Formats: sequence, structure tokens, C-alpha cells
Amino acid sequence: GPLARQTRPKPSTGRVYLRGRVLRPDLTAQNLAHAPPSPAAATNDMAAALLLRGLRSSASRARPAFLSPASAPPPFASSLLHRLYSSAAASAASPPASALGGVTDPARIRNVAVIAHVDHGKTTLMDRLLRQCGADIPHERAMDNISLERERGITISSKVTSVSWKENELNMVDTPGHADFGGEVERVVGMVEGAVLVVDAGEGPLAQTKFVLSKALKYGLRPILLLNKVDRPSVSEETCNEVESLVFDLFANLGATEEQLDFPVLYASAKEGWASLKFTKCPPDSEKNMSPLLDSIVQHVRSPKADLEAPFQMLVSMMERDFYLGRILTGRVTSGVIRVGDKVHGLRITDEGVQKIEDGKVVKLMKKKGTSMAVIEAAGAGDIISMAGLSGPAIGHTVANPEVLTALPAVELDPPTISMTFGVNDSPLAGRDGTHVTGAKIGNRLMAEAETNLAINVLPGPLSESYEVQGRGELQLGILIENMRREGFELSVSPPRVMYKTERGERLEPIEEVTVEVDEEHIGFVLETLNNRKGELLDMGPVPGTTGRTRVFMTCPSRGLVGVKGVFNSFTRGTGFMHRAFQAYAKYRGPLGTVRKGVLVSVGRGFITSHALMSLEARGTLFVSPGMETYEGMIVGEHSRDSDLEINPVRTKELTNIRAPGKDENIRLSPPRLMTLEEAIGYVAVDELIEVTPKVIRLRKKYLDANKRKMMKNKIMQ
Repeated sequence: GPLARQTRPKPSTGRVYLRGRVLRPDLTAQNLAHAPPSPAAATNDMAAALLLRGLRSSASRARPAFLSPASAPPPFASSLLHRLYSSAAASAASPPASALGGVTDPARIRNVAVIAHVDHGKTTLMDRLLRQCGADIPHERAMDNISLERERGITISSKVTSVSWKENELNMVDTPGHADFGGEVERVVGMVEGAVLVVDAGEGPLAQTKFVLSKALKYGLRPILLLNKVDRPSVSEETCNEVESLVFDLFANLGATEEQLDFPVLYASAKEGWASLKFTKCPPDSEKNMSPLLDSIVQHVRSPKADLEAPFQMLVSMMERDFYLGRILTGRVTSGVIRVGDKVHGLRITDEGVQKIEDGKVVKLMKKKGTSMAVIEAAGAGDIISMAGLSGPAIGHTVANPEVLTALPAVELDPPTISMTFGVNDSPLAGRDGTHVTGAKIGNRLMAEAETNLAINVLPGPLSESYEVQGRGELQLGILIENMRREGFELSVSPPRVMYKTERGERLEPIEEVTVEVDEEHIGFVLETLNNRKGELLDMGPVPGTTGRTRVFMTCPSRGLVGVKGVFNSFTRGTGFMHRAFQAYAKYRGPLGTVRKGVLVSVGRGFITSHALMSLEARGTLFVSPGMETYEGMIVGEHSRDSDLEINPVRTKELTNIRAPGKDENIRLSPPRLMTLEEAIGYVAVDELIEVTPKVIRLRKKYLDANKRKMMKNKIMQ
């Protein structure tokens, strides 16, 4: 401000003047950093501190004034800027974790991602690490702050937090483990220099373990292997050695370097809150903590390569929306220093070259510390921060100083494998439950989702006011639909369609690797079901440490796995586990076998009666109960045969003047099969839709009129 403008170094004498007065005659460029303090110079020291503060707050304006093309940089300016931005001077002149001006020393930063297969203990491990470092944990699984995450017990989106450990700043990234949310892993793994690979000591590496490890090795990370759940009775030292060998083979098959193959191994029980460098089932009470893992992160994960002297650049890896601040952009600072009030602009790479998105300035800088967001004044290269002030840049774009005209390369994501069509709900019961029912609002919501989630693509649909949404799997799109219905949206959703490729005239389809673990009595059902869906058996054998359990490895087309999870869970009564991960595109395997029977379609409109359902129970499995409202073309059950059957579930009992011995109160019906959203997505056929409202989920035919359905069916057959 005014202080910086009125304060000028004089190169000829090396003396510093403040408002025309000499602060210290002996404060020259040579002894600036080594002038001994004295009581007589206390006032001058205070003025010098004010001088440094003014220069720090306007460093971006002071640097061009010092380094004008017409003259060489004065000795005082060069020495001062070196002290402001050099990490070596910061570690010598201030506390080890903080450099001069509030910028964290890059040598004290460790950026680490926690990666693993689903249900191997990543989020629980993050809880224990936060608690070990003194963070206030309000509840278990504190990193899962989305309501659906807490309800379903899964991690949906990646989260970043930081903890302090022995004068080091550890930026930790918690990632999802489900295959459908692999895009969350891909776009954040470029922010870190290391990874903690969590593997269940009883299950060993599974399909998603291979996926997340391949992404980590691709970016040159050196993972730390953490064998979790070693306190289980079925886990022994021999089991851990076997799992470690399997992980080593997985590293080698994925093309790991010699340095990556020399990974450290730790044993832990995240549930009990301890980690150990040696195998143990129960360490002493004095060693029941996460210190060995934190020390290993500091020791084995390299600090980020950072240049504080270069202009500021940051690649946006995450984005949130705030009602007051607008877009909050999160990413790792690649180079330079950023402060509140600095001017920045957004850049993106297009086919024509680098394009400027927007000019602006930093309104607010934030950093997640523990479970809360802290406001900071400055950040340097190598740190992971959040900033507000720009409304144009999104994930994959670059935020930099105005003098920078080159954009950072964006992260390459795997292509989506399935697509669904989202449209306006046009059923006779539309508009009763939702508040957002128009195509424009649905489109705006989908576009906003595509900005924050790069694994989802939104394109115009085949019909007016419809949109084609492409994603990784039905679970990922099911989470999107569930969030929309909770926000008050009404929409109709088509069944998922697999996205094919054509190369050299050959049709290719996505193939997934499937891992199934079931009791021996269910192995026949699993093989028959997946073979009927064009699955191919790779390997099969007993599960180590268990009795009567079998593990099956297969490959299956993505289209064959749509809806199979619900059938699998129902048949095994929840005792089996099925995991899947995208493998590659391969040759089309031909049409599938019969995967579903016909449906019962309503031809009447009104409220369903128990009198009508009593005579319809023998026709198949019902999806509705008495008192529910139906309309023509709505699916009310599954037929016992392969063909569709039209029924009237609103038929009432004819009234006569003859007294009947039986009464309606004596009618006993079997409980209906109430489908969840994921089950409905996997159940509907090509000519059917899902009607989604905030209160109910209904299945219906695409064409409600029976005559039009027959006409369209004949047209397709011709």
C-alpha cells in the first residue's frame, strides 16, 4: 500500500529510508540477514518489520518495479526477495513448517492419496490418522460428509484434508473404492507424490485394487503397502506373506519400476487404531497408534518439486459451489506463490490452442485442516489449497498469474462405458410430487453435475427436452438420480445402454473383470448366470483362511452385468460378494441369453384393489400393494412367463343383493417386491422407462397405449 510506495532502497549506499528517515545506517545488502539485534535499535527493528510486511503484501507489484528492463536488480531487492520466497531461508529463519509470509516450506509437505478396493478400510483409516494428529472427529467416518455416503457406507467423491505431524504438513486425499467412481481416483492422483495402498489381509488384492494401483504407478507414485484387518482370527503371518506376494506380482504385471517394487510394508488394524512395521495381532498398549504409518509417509514419500520463484500456476482438480463465494476451486499449486488479492486468470487447452476463460482476483484462500476449513492468507508451490474469486474455470483448467499464457496438461480419464437418457416425466401422475419438472431445469442440473464430475458426459438426447448422460456404471448414474430426486426433481430415465466402439470395421464392447466370492452351494448359480450373460471363466479356487467358500474370477461384458447384482444378492441372501472393474474394450461376444421374464402391465387407471390382486398373484410377482395408484401402461409386476401380460389391477368386486360368506378383510396377499432405484435401473428392458419422483419410483412402458406398443413392436420386427 502507501507504505510500500514510500519505502525505496537506495542502491548506491544500501541504506533503507522510511518517509525520508534512515532506519538503520548499517542495514546494507551484505549484512541485512546477519545484523545483530540491539536494545537501542528496537524502534528501528519495528519499522523494518513494518517495511517487510508492506513488501510481502505487495510482492507481486514490487517485483516488476525492481526488475525493470532498464536496470539490473538492486542488491537489497534481490536479497529480500530471496528471503521471502526461498525455502532454504524459510527453514533456517522461521519454524520448520512455515516460511516467511505464511507460505509452507515445500520440503515439509507430503501429498498422499489413500487408495484401495471397496470396503478395505480407507475411510476408517483416515479417521484414525486424523485422530492421531489431534483433529477433532465428531463421528465415525468423518470424511464421508454426503448423506448418501453415510447411508450406504461407501465413499462417492474424493476429499482432501491436511494434518500436522512432527513439523510436517501431510495433505491426505481419501478416494472412493467402487469401480463406478474410478474417475474420482484418476483426477486426484495427479495431485499427490505418494499413495498408501490399503489391502485387506484376508481378501488380498481384488479387481479395484488393480485399477487404482495402475493409476498410481502410471503417475510415478511409490505406494506404501498397508495390510489392514490383520487382527481378524483368520489372518496369520503366512496369510500376510501370501497377500504380500500377490501384491508384488500385481506390481510387476502392471510394469512397476525397481524403485516402486521396493515398497515398504506395514500391518494395521484401522478399526482398532494401530499400525506396525512388523506383523502382530495385538501390539502393546504403548504402541497402539498410527505413528509408524505417519513416520513412513514422511520417510518414503518425496516432497513436491516446487519453485517458489516462478509465476503462480495451479491445475484445478476439484470444484464446489458456495452460495456466497461462488465456485471454490481446489488443486495443487504447481509453482509460485498465491496471496489473497492477487490478480489471476483462467486458461484451458482447446483444439485451437490455449484459450483465456476469465480474468479476476483471489477473493479467499482456504485449506482443509482436519474436519474444518481454515482461511489462509498465502500459499506456495506444492501445497493443496482451495480458492474463490473466479466463476469461469472448472476441473481440468489452469489458474495462473496474468503473465502466464501456458496451460497445464489436464488429466486423461478413461472413457464412459454406459449411457442413459434423462427426460421430462410425461406420465399421467406427473407433477404431483416434484418441484423441478421442466426440461430446462433438468438440463441445467445435469450440466452442473458434468462440471464437477469429469467421469460424466452430458449430450443432447434423441428427443426434445431429453439428455443423454454417459457414465461408468449404473451405480454412478443411480447416485446422480437419487441426488436429483432428493432435490425435488421429477424425470423419466431410460435403461442403461452400453457404448460400443468400431475399430477397423470390427465392433468392440467394454469388458469387465468380475470377482465373486460365495458359499460352495451357490457356485453353480453364479457360473450359470454369468455364462448366460456371455461371461468367461478365468480362475476358481477356495478362499484362503475360510471353509466352504469359493472365489471365482471371470470376464463379462458390461451389458451382461447390468442388473445382475440385485439377482445375485437375492439368491445368495447377502452372503456373497461381487466386485467388478473395467478391463478393456474387446470383440463383441454376441447376444445375451434370457436374463429376465415378461412383465404385468396395467390397462386401468385408479387405485389398486386387493380384490383384483387376489386373482393376479398366481400370474407372477407383484410390485404394488392395495391402495397404490396406477395408470395404463404402468408395470405392476413380473410375469411368470417370458411374454408380457396386460391386467387390470383396479378391478373392484361386483355388488349384489346376495350375502357372500367371505369378506374382503380376510384376503391375505404376499408382500410385494419393492424395488430400489439401482434394482429398477438393472431391471427395465429397452421398451420401458423408470418414472422417478421425490416420493415414489415406478416402472412403466415407453408407450403407454397398448395399441401403439403393438404397432411399434411390429415396426421393429419388420
